Amino acid sequence: MASHVDPLVVGRVIGDVVDMFVPATAMSVRFGTKDLTNGCELKPSVAAAPPAVQIAGRASELFTLVMTDPDAPSPSEPSMREWLHWLVVNIPGGTDPSQGEVVVPYMGPKPPVGIHRYVLVLFRRGAGVAAPPPDADAARARFSTRAFADRHGLGLPVAATYFNAQKEPANRRRHY
Repeated sequence: MASHVDPLVVGRVIGDVVDMFVPATAMSVRFGTKDLTNGCELKPSVAAAPPAVQIAGRASELFTLVMTDPDAPSPSEPSMREWLHWLVVNIPGGTDPSQGEVVVPYMGPKPPVGIHRYVLVLFRRGAGVAAPPPDADAARARFSTRAFADRHGLGLPVAATYFNAQKEPANRRRHY
């Protein structure tokens, strides 16, 4: 009988970005016509614009979405781990990030070398929590999803997914 190994463990998302958690909220992510599955590869040009993210839950529940690159600037030497690509707070359940407050605007993948992981982590937070101010937390380089969650009392994630991307030759970029 084959055992199931969580793709977030295989991809080292659990460990490098977040601690082990039990998914408690459904989250779907789509870039153009491509539904995101853990570990899939996307061309940076396909992920240049923010994805369509659908978050389950009741409207009375609020969520925080964090997207980072734990492999910046290079997977072999991630000295800028993690690079913050997107931060949206106070997203009502049953909606998408456009209904929340953008703290750090979306920045598409731009991996300079190697294959980079891009991780989207969802946290549940209580109603009425104010958006964190765009201070040191909003610094893109050396962001820490764990430290951010600790500072703002978010607890463990309720959902996470990731994709891989690598630099694409200029003459092969596809735009949707």
